[in-house]
Amino acid sequence: MPMKGRFPIRRTLQYLSQGDVVFKSSVKVMTVNYNTAGQLSEGARKFVFFNIPQIQYKNPWVQIMLFKNMTPSPFLRFYLVCCRERNPFIRDYKSALTDNGEQVLVDVEDKTNKEITEHIKKILGKSKETLEKEERERKKLSHPATFGPKRYHLRECMCEIEGQVPCPAFVPLPKEMRGKYKAAMKTETSA
Repeated sequence: MPMKGRFPIRRTLQYLSQGDVVFKSSVKVMTVNYNTAGQLSEGARKFVFFNIPQIQYKNPWVQIMLFKNMTPSPFLRFYLVCCRERNPFIRDYKSALTDNGEQVLVDVEDKTNKEITEHIKKILGKSKETLEKEERERKKLSHPATFGPKRYHLRECMCEIEGQVPCPAFVPLPKEMRGKYKAAMKTETSA
């Protein structure tokens, strides 16, 4: 990718993955209202320029909308959705989600982009413990030694791992690996 434009470093994967704001699953929409001129919106402009790409990269399920020059003071608004019931057997959570109309309004007037990032991370971001727990679960599921039902594991059978003996349900085993053949060979050699 050519390094052209204003601050092309913002479009590199290394820069995007350095963002540390991962929203809770209840956050669905984030709106940023700021002005393109004036001292009060300086932090919000830098936040939009430097931090919004990182937030988009880390939170692909969150819709982010920018509103320029519509309000006298800059602010962020988050629209939240909560789950009706926390049942592990519900597969289609979209039907279980309900829009309770809850909104969180964050005033960003006279704040720097770092202060804004820290504030939204504190009020709507996942904690370090939660992120570590999710990472452990992801690693546990992706470990090649685990297999079982597709709902919980990556593989259903040991034969799906490369280098293992193919499943006898699909490919017949060689005669040398079958018990009847081994028993017949033993009786032939002993007779």
